[in-house]
Amino acid sequence: MSGTCRETVEQQAYLTRHLLDYTAAPVVGGTFLRGVVPTRDTVRIVTGASDAVAPDALTVYEVPLTDDDGDPVTAPLVLGWVRTLAAGTPPRSDEFVMGMALLRVDTSLVEPAPPTPADRVLRVLRTLAWPFTESPPSPPLCGFLLGQGDRMRLYIAVEEANGVIGVDVRLTGALTALLAALPTLVHEKERWAHDPDPHCTHTIDLTTW
Repeated sequence: MSGTCRETVEQQAYLTRHLLDYTAAPVVGGTFLRGVVPTRDTVRIVTGASDAVAPDALTVYEVPLTDDDGDPVTAPLVLGWVRTLAAGTPPRSDEFVMGMALLRVDTSLVEPAPPTPADRVLRVLRTLAWPFTESPPSPPLCGFLLGQGDRMRLYIAVEEANGVIGVDVRLTGALTALLAALPTLVHEKERWAHDPDPHCTHTIDLTTW
């Protein structure tokens, strides 16, 4: 994996880790995080109601991974931009991805919303309970998308795939065993399949594993 690609994966994995709380706590009002999906140069933040999974009920905000100075954007900044946009009526979009309305964010025109008291609480607790380590999770989780019923697609960077693999899992069943086996299963090329999802190079169906 090239240096640039590795930096992108690390940035997407960082953003995913630090935005996960907003699947349970609202981003703003009644809008929740329903997914974080990776692309080569951006991160796509999927939002909707707390139980929304139908594509036409979801909005995707595409945010660049770097700021105007070329520095990596931070999770609070991404959250602030999305919060500002989601607080109002989203502008009409003529672009769609996987059936979801896609809005490309011009960050120079959007004032990020300031952190909320809940954001500050989460920052303190996360720092103390989940301290930084020099050995991040491997393979890195670069995103996810909640699906119908108890399904979820995990976007995992796999070096042999030259990119990201979408892994479909169920949230019920033998989760402990599945999570323990996942780092091995994603490298088994016989499981790789092609999928129209533009956010990954291959998919693996582990919903019946």
